Amino acid sequence: MDSISVTVNILERSYKLMIAPQDETRLRNAAAYIDAQARMFKKQFSHRDNQDLLAMVALMQVTELTKTKDSLQYKDSQLIEKLTEIDAVLEKNLHRSEDK
Repeated sequence: MDSISVTVNILERSYKLMIAPQDETRLRNAAAYIDAQARMFKKQFSHRDNQDLLAMVALMQVTELTKTKDSLQYKDSQLIEKLTEIDAVLEKNLHRSEDK
């Protein structure tokens, strides 16, 4: 796999990474988002340590990720339930047509 070197900046600190070329845009967008969120927290909580700001961003993002994961699991279980119902109807109708 080919890798490219990418440098992103978060709170005036540079991070040099080796990544797959197809991930560059996603990585740059993520870094820009983290930087913006950290700056927002910096304004809200006036002069926090950068490490504290990044920890707050990480906590907020993991909380959102967990909500999304829970929602997807719920929707998966609903989908399985509906597919089971459809399968039962199909089986019932299949047996009816075989009996004729």
